Amino acid sequence: MKRALWAAGVATFAATWFCGAALAQTYPDRPIRVIVPFPPGQASDTIMRLVGERLARSLGQPVLVDNKPGAGGNIGSDAGAKSAPDGYTLTVATAALPISKHVYRKLPFDPARDFAPITLMTITPLVLVTRPDLAVKSVADLVEQAKKNPGKLTFASSGPGTSHQLSGELFKTLAGVDMLHIPYKGSPPAHIDLMAGTVDIMFDNIVPVSPHIKQGKLKALAVTTRTRAAALPDVPTMAESGFANFEAVAWFGLLAPAGTPKPIVERLNREVVAILNTTDIKQRLAGMGATTVADTPEEFGRFLNAEIDKWAPIVKRAQIELE
Repeated sequence: MKRALWAAGVATFAATWFCGAALAQTYPDRPIRVIVPFPPGQASDTIMRLVGERLARSLGQPVLVDNKPGAGGNIGSDAGAKSAPDGYTLTVATAALPISKHVYRKLPFDPARDFAPITLMTITPLVLVTRPDLAVKSVADLVEQAKKNPGKLTFASSGPGTSHQLSGELFKTLAGVDMLHIPYKGSPPAHIDLMAGTVDIMFDNIVPVSPHIKQGKLKALAVTTRTRAAALPDVPTMAESGFANFEAVAWFGLLAPAGTPKPIVERLNREVVAILNTTDIKQRLAGMGATTVADTPEEFGRFLNAEIDKWAPIVKRAQIELE
């Protein structure tokens, strides 16, 4: 009986593998949709469009970016998790994905269980920026003003439960200040209000805010990595600004729905990794402030699980809970 069950299991595995291998041989034979769970103009969108353009060339099929913003990235991620596992619908993952597991009580998908990792594409710093007319020149100035005016300063984020909000909450905790969180549906509308002076500060990805900083439309006080960012070499780190334990990064990966045949996942990994490792793409990403990673599906899977574990105590300490 045991031998019969073992043989049946081996046969099922072999049939599944060969079916996946056969699909991979003809894959892709139609356009591929990539869901970006944030609006156009956000870092996840900018990076995916850059990679997607090259991916379309290498695969010989259109790669269509589909922006599905809302609920801190969960609307798009949920659509991606529930898509057919055939390699024709992919999803961009950001640091908001593992945070959502702890923030949302009724999350309709599981970040670890419902996706097949393809590769971690890039890691980028966050930057603490302020409206141009805010009377501060450093993080120390900001802390002093926040303590003099408890609850009056506002910090924007790209949505509730995102790494932008969590970075703001972490800053509040470490600095011992009280600021009001103002969530937006993505970074671009937050930038508009920040430049207009409607909100005061924001922790955001270096990719979309660098042009505003260089044009003088926003002021940069610090980056959230342990070392200074090459794209903004004159901006100090949070550690240099007196917050030795403050470190936060944004990251962008590519996922397929769970159950996608392994040969298709491996094909996509090879193609995307090759694109990310080309000299001109690396240089363009570095110019935006992004560091290329381009790892294996297994490595990205371990990274995603580690991120899920990392954010749990921070969310609990900040007492963030959303429906």
